[in-house]
Parts: sequence; C-alpha cells; structure tokens
Amino acid sequence: MTPERPDPVVPTATYRLQLQPSFPFGAAAAAVPYLASLGVSHLHLSPFLESVPGSTHGYDVVDHARVRGELGGEEGLRALAHTAREHGLGLVADIVPNHMAMSPRHNRPLWEVLREGPGSPYARWFDIDWEAQGGRLLLPVLGQPLGEVWDQLKVERWQDAHLGYDGHVLRYYDHVLPLREGTEELPLPQLVDAQWYRPAWWRLARTELNYRRFFSISELIGVRVEDPEVFAATHGKLLELLADGVVDGLRVDHPDGLADPGGYLRRLHEATGGRWTVVEKILADGEHLPAGWPVAGTTGYDALRHLDGLFTDPAGVGELLGQYRRFAAPQADRGGHWEATVRRAAYKVVTHELATEVDRLTRVANRLCAASPDPALRDRAPWALRTALRELLVRMEVYRPYTPGDTASVVTEEAAAEARQAFVVPEEGGAVDVVRGLLLGQGRDADGPERVEFRDRFAQTSSALRAKSVEDTAFYRYVPLLSATEVGGSPGSPAVSPEDFHAYCARVQRDWPATGTVLSTHDTKRSADVRAALAVLTECPQRWADVLAEVTRAGEGVPDAQLAWAAWQTAFGLGPADGERLQGALLKHVREAGLHTAWTEQEPAYEAAVAAFVAAGPCGAPGEHVAALRGALEPYIRANVLGAALVHLTMPGVPDLYQGTESEYRALVDPDNRRPVRFPPEALDVPGEKGALTATALRLRARRPAVFGDTATYTPLDAEGPAAAHCVAFARSGEVVTAVTRLSLRLADTGGWHDTRLPLPPGRWADLLVPEREFTGHARVEELFARLPVALLERVGEE
Repeated sequence: MTPERPDPVVPTATYRLQLQPSFPFGAAAAAVPYLASLGVSHLHLSPFLESVPGSTHGYDVVDHARVRGELGGEEGLRALAHTAREHGLGLVADIVPNHMAMSPRHNRPLWEVLREGPGSPYARWFDIDWEAQGGRLLLPVLGQPLGEVWDQLKVERWQDAHLGYDGHVLRYYDHVLPLREGTEELPLPQLVDAQWYRPAWWRLARTELNYRRFFSISELIGVRVEDPEVFAATHGKLLELLADGVVDGLRVDHPDGLADPGGYLRRLHEATGGRWTVVEKILADGEHLPAGWPVAGTTGYDALRHLDGLFTDPAGVGELLGQYRRFAAPQADRGGHWEATVRRAAYKVVTHELATEVDRLTRVANRLCAASPDPALRDRAPWALRTALRELLVRMEVYRPYTPGDTASVVTEEAAAEARQAFVVPEEGGAVDVVRGLLLGQGRDADGPERVEFRDRFAQTSSALRAKSVEDTAFYRYVPLLSATEVGGSPGSPAVSPEDFHAYCARVQRDWPATGTVLSTHDTKRSADVRAALAVLTECPQRWADVLAEVTRAGEGVPDAQLAWAAWQTAFGLGPADGERLQGALLKHVREAGLHTAWTEQEPAYEAAVAAFVAAGPCGAPGEHVAALRGALEPYIRANVLGAALVHLTMPGVPDLYQGTESEYRALVDPDNRRPVRFPPEALDVPGEKGALTATALRLRARRPAVFGDTATYTPLDAEGPAAAHCVAFARSGEVVTAVTRLSLRLADTGGWHDTRLPLPPGRWADLLVPEREFTGHARVEELFARLPVALLERVGEE
C-alpha cells in the first residue's frame, strides 16, 4: 500500500528516468537511494502506460488502462512509488494525450475500428476522415504496391485473449488485421475490398492518408481527447494513480497536436485537482506561453535557449558564420542563411511529408466556400485554396495559434501579402484573403462546427510543419554552430546578452515561477556538455577555421563540405568517443537534412561516402588535430559546463535533470542519448566537479525551498571593473548568490579579471562549493573564482 501524501506540491527539482525493458520500475527503485541523496524531490518518469512491445521510449501507447507489463506492471509502479516515498521522493509522469500506436494487434480500440468501421463505439477516439478513401481507413503497411505483394496476403484463423478476438484475420507478415463480419469466405480480391480499411503501399501515406498522425509519423495515430468520453477513457488510469498518491505531477507531451490545447489543459486541471503540470510547448523567440493555460509552465526548452545563449559569444557567432560560408559555400536556402533555409525546408515538408494534411484542410475549406451564403467565398478553386494554405503555412513563425483572437498576430497581413505573390493572376490570389478570413473568424457562422474544424486543423498542421521543417530539417542544414540547432533554439541569433537573460529570469519568476527548466532531455540533439564545448568555438572562430583547413588538407575524402563542417564539430563536441556512435549520429544527420539522401529516398553511394569519411577523418588520424584543439580549450569548456549547470539549478523555475547529467555527460541525438544509465547501488558522493556542484545546489534547493519557490525573488548583480561583462551573477531572495564566468576564453585573451569586483548583498556569504571561504562587501572576482570558474554563496550572518 502506498503511503499517504499531503496535498499537491511543487517539486524543488525533478530527475528524468528513461524507462524501457532494460530499465524497468525495479531498476528505478534500486536507484532511489542514490537519487534521494542527490537532492531531487521527484523522479520524472518517461511514459509508462502499455506501449508497443519492445519500445524504448513509451510514446507509442496502445492501452491507457494498463501500466506497461514490460516495466513491471502496476504492481511494479506502485512498489517504485512506495520506495520513493520512503526516501522522501515523489513521482512525475510523462503523459501522451495526442496519439496512440498504429498497431492494431496491440491497440484494442483501433482493432475494433478496423473491424466495425465508423459504426464502432471506438470510432470517435481517432481523428479519421471517413469521407476520404471511399469510407475506408488507409493503412500504409505494405512494403510495395498491392499487386506486387498480393501473394503475401493471407487469411488465417487467429485468437487473442487481450483483444477478446477469435476469428479470421488478414495477415501481412507481422501485420494482423481483423476481418469485417461476414467477409471471411469471400475470394481474396473481394475480401480486401470489403474491409473498413485499405492495406496500401507505405509510400501512399504522403498523399493518401486519411487519419491525423504525430507529425509525419504514420505509425502514430491522432487521438481526439477533445471528446469528453475519449478524455475519460484515456485518462482514467492516470487519474486513479494521481488520486492514490502514486503520481504527484504531470508532463504533457506535445499539446500543440491537440485540437484545443487550452480546453484540454483546463479539463485536465479540473480532473487532477490542480496538480503540478508542465507542457512540452516550444516557444519561438519572443513568444509567450498562453496566460490562460492552467499549468505551471513549460518543460523548459525556452530556459535551455537562454542558458545556451548566455555562454555564446555574439561577436564570434558572426565570424564563425563567415568562416562556415567560406568553407562550405552553402546555397542561401540550403544552409547558408537561416530564414531562407527554414522557408525552403517548410516548402519541402508542406508539399511532401504533410501533403495529405494540406489536402484535408483544402477539402474543409472548399466545403466552407461552396456552402457559404457569402458571395465573397464563392468561386474559389480547390487548387487556389490549397496554394493559399501552403503559402500561409510556410510563413508561420510560431508553432500554432490557439484562438481566432491571436491568429491575427500569427497569420499576419504581411504574410498574406507575400502569399498573394504566389499567384500569377491577382484575382486568384484572393484565395489567400478567403483562407485568412476563415482563420480569423470573420464573416457569418464564425463559430460553426466546420469553421472551428478548419481553424483547429490549420493549427494542428502548422504545428507539425514547424516541427518537421525547423527541428527535423533546417537544424540539419544550417550548421555554422551546432550547439544553436537545439529544440526551442534560434540558430539565426543564438547569443543572449546578460541583460536579456536577467530580463527573462525576472519574467519567469513573476509569471511562471514553477515552470520547468532543462539543459538536456531525451529529445535534445546534443547533451548540455557537448553544447557547452561547441559554444567555445564562438570565442575562437579563426582557430577553428585553421584546424579545419589542416584536416581538410589531410585528404580524408570529404563527400561535401557542409557535412564535413558538421562532422568535425560533432567530433569536437563529443570528444574521444566510440566511432559507431559518431557514425550513427552523422548518418541520421544527413538523412534528416535531406539534401543528398533521406529516410525515404536513401542514396547508398552517398551514405557509404559519409561513412568512409567519418572513419578516415573524425575517427582517423586527422581527428587528432581536432582532439588537440579540444584539449587546449578544455579550461574554457569546463567554465561553460559548470556555469550552465549552476545557473540552471539556481535560476527561477523547477530544474529537471536528465538521467546521468549530474556528472559529465556527453551524448548525441537519440538513440545515443537514451542509453540506459548505471546508477550507484546506494547513496554516494557524486563524482567530479560537476557532480559535486550539482549535488550541492540540489541539496541547497531541498533545504531552503522558499529561497527558490513561488514567493522568491530574483535580483541581478552587476560586477564592476574592466572584466565586468564576463561575470554573470544574481541573488535569490537575498539569501543565495550565484556567480559564473562567461566567455572565459575571451577573458583570458584580454588578460583576466584585473580588479573586477562583485558587490554582494549585505551579510556574510559562505562559499558552498569551496568550504571554509567567506566573502563580504565588494568581493574580488579573481578571488571568488580562484578554485572554480563559478561560485555558489549562502548568506550565513550579518557583516
């Protein structure tokens, strides 16, 4: 039985664990003593409801009513919660409301829909356009066109206790599909045509798919949680676990995929009794979280961008970009200019990966125009509406709008004017104004169901387009500084001034004091320590260019200069590593970039050339030049690593630590960053400087939560003297001071701190990272940072 818990609480710090069959609940429970000693208040668990067998991430849910058996089932989860409570820890759950796995043999609601069609009580669960595909659901599961795999389709008898099914099925290798009642005796051609689904070649998903999915991943089907019955069915087990005290808080995955994120979050808030909840919302530069959402804040990618930017040299960024352009000579819209690269990537995604989503939007718009009593909407050709939609979508600079009211600031008149230029005949360009008017809620019947559907689908498509074109394409094409191409990042302007950083922290403390903050996650393309190393290159762009010239002369067979630049930066950031990890990350890099090869259109010759280059270059003898540069820059990398870690742990918000990152942690994009972590069997001191710093800061937060909580204060502290710009400091509630070194290589090049001083708030201040040291008044920064490039001070008394 789980011990009773008090009313909902805000965590002081969370620790993310990636559950998977090789790291189940039992392994998490074994790590509890160590994690409790570290100083976190809650374990942040990756999705743990039943998912596709063997899944290493859990985002492919198949049954919302069961805790995943491969992890130890509900008994294992409750046992983990009990162990955690005994050590003073709670649990935060990562939940996936947007989608389920497109795996009928494991997903019973989907199985029933395939068997019974739109008449199934489960049909309301899924976002399916039954009017398309002749009233059938397209299943893109065939390896080749239907006629070429006909002999592989088999009708068999099949039983499954979990599905409660005993009957005939249509089998295609591992795909098992139920038969519509009364069709099992038909000849195969008629049998296939008689089903509520259409088995089809996987490549047809791009243009023919008639169900909403997660981004462009056809294996994940969208769920309609806006329906109250679907919400109740998909959240019942989670609400039970919350009510029983097994789970204390929630992380909501991808709310932007939902039809009405605000409405969903309000329903969730009411159902959970206001538990601490953060949302995986990616905020563009200057964008703010909707004030009306009843959540504690985001999962923290906005904090990550500001933290990374603080340790990025604004002057060096421009110089590094110039060196990159000279070395790689990229076309402006294929990696040479950020905005142009994003725009071209968006056109590619909207006309290819998301073509079916745009077609569905076009059908809704066409129906609205044809049925409208407003003559201004009549005589609009579907092709013109489709073009208008594409042109407006590619100009979206945020993930999505949420209400007709805020659409005007997102789908701007300036964007509409640009979109009209895509039409040769100006009158046909009026389709842009029609579409924009529908989105803004103009005209009669603005709140009619089809108008609402159109606005919702536009917003959902916009979200998918932004993610696919920016995170999954442009980030791999625009590569002057890889540390800037991170989720939530702004590669076109990656540096953040101390003034802007302080302003951001002040807003967070005022508006969202319990928001999440992160430096590394299961989705970051490079861990914080890798990015910290790469940021140093902005302080020495010429040295970097000289090293690249040296390794290029070594003649390692560069397949293309853009890839070479990215590969050498990846090797620099990772440091000495397993060549297989580097090969895997760079193969993913070139496929995501889609310039010479892609996941769905692979070019074996190019990929072989990339593999040969990586083996002979970054993993070969020329790699020693890059390793030597990294070695020479190690003191400055250390300053960035420790500085970012300390600021993260003491700035406003609730810090979330990704597994293993309390100590040095160098990882690349998934699956590299989702490798299981080995924890000490019992409470131990965390090894290394970063480990000691992390444990000290976390234990301070646990010991003095009010200093960092909702009612805390955040006060910037300005250093004085010749090197003042290199010291970033702030006070929390007048009781704790954080001070870190910024741009330490530039600092060394200009002769160091000299007589720079940091005016401390009144009192005596003990150094928690270097015990037995105290400071008062105007502390000399050179003395403050004598042992470490950072300082964490606690007020211990009056002067």
